[in-house]
Amino acid sequence: MDLLGIKYRHRIFDPFVIIWAFLSQVLDPDKTCHNAVSRIISWLASENVELPSQDIGGYCQARKRLPEKLFSFLFNSVADSLEKKANDFQLWCGRHIKVIDGSTASMPDTVENQKAYPQPSSQKAGCGFPIAKLGVLFSLVTGAAVAVVFDTLNVHDLKLARRLYEFLNPGDVLVGDLLGSSASLSRFLFLRRFYIY
Repeated sequence: MDLLGIKYRHRIFDPFVIIWAFLSQVLDPDKTCHNAVSRIISWLASENVELPSQDIGGYCQARKRLPEKLFSFLFNSVADSLEKKANDFQLWCGRHIKVIDGSTASMPDTVENQKAYPQPSSQKAGCGFPIAKLGVLFSLVTGAAVAVVFDTLNVHDLKLARRLYEFLNPGDVLVGDLLGSSASLSRFLFLRRFYIY
């Protein structure tokens, strides 16, 4: 945490515990905060330390205090660390293969979210959720996401793909789908030479 200049008090819900609990919450079929707090309490009971209340308020507040830059740092660190562990047997002709794909994500219907990521024009105002379009670059060897870019729903996949250009390394091979039309990807790969960068 010192690397990012994040300061925190030594409490039960410190950033390390919150990140661990939050990840377990996301991966668990029961994604409730109650379940996450119960998991923390179970762990603390095995450590023979004072147990916190089962109230979820402290956990939720601590989770909100985690800065966004911490998640960006962890995202990049994990992806880089995994990629560096790849050996020649896992590579294709000594090259790292990256997979590009797109998706969408809906989010809570707040004024801020609607302003940044307006809902589709086909939906009546107030009857839909803000939707962001994502462009993601994955490592085929590790399965980890290497980079993610966001934009509004009406942005073409090709524009998102171009923004992922900076995350490719010399010698990388890029694999992707047709990006919405039969000619788009082949034209994109030819112009940018991403097939072997």
